[in-house]
Amino acid sequence: MAVSVLVAMGLASSVYAAKGDSASKMGFFVSSVGSGKGADLGGLAGADKLCQSLADAAGAGKRTWRAYLSTNASGSEKTVDARDRIGKGPWYNAQGVLIAKNLDQLYTNPNLTKQTALTEKGGVVNGRGDTPNMHDVLTGSDTHGRAFGGPSDTTCGNWTQSSATGSAQVGHSDRTGLREDVAAKAWANSHPSRGCSQEALKSSGGDGRLYCFAAK
Repeated sequence: MAVSVLVAMGLASSVYAAKGDSASKMGFFVSSVGSGKGADLGGLAGADKLCQSLADAAGAGKRTWRAYLSTNASGSEKTVDARDRIGKGPWYNAQGVLIAKNLDQLYTNPNLTKQTALTEKGGVVNGRGDTPNMHDVLTGSDTHGRAFGGPSDTTCGNWTQSSATGSAQVGHSDRTGLREDVAAKAWANSHPSRGCSQEALKSSGGDGRLYCFAAK
């Protein structure tokens, strides 16, 4: 076999191995798709299932994946804080770049930008200035990853509603907005959506995507 062919095969193997290592190391991604039903994710269980299935397809399915979502107390349901669902870190993106080493860094100085908040496929999510803008990510959470509580609906009925009414709190995956204020640059807590339907989410700059974290 020619030397050039052997070299090419070696390079291909190295690239494949590098991709495999990144996939197994990945602990964070922005979902490349949403439920397709607006903020109706089938509750936390449905959202987790979506994160897990996307991770499976990307070769990172051996880990336990959860959606970064909070819920409010309702009937027999207890309040759930997103920060308590995602493990303790560290979390790396699909390219093996460190996003945060622990919860403290995640909420004080995370390495989250348009270039690092990648999908499970390693793709860049459209942000402010792109057409269409899709940087609104569903969270239902405050700046510290906790549920808001109170009478206001910030979770579209705990992620079961896809109507025009109701609202969900979203963050900006590219940490960019219309203004140069804290909210516009917040990855977890930027503003409420205009509704819970797919159309309403799109109208304010999103399409029902999630932050997915490997909890284990």
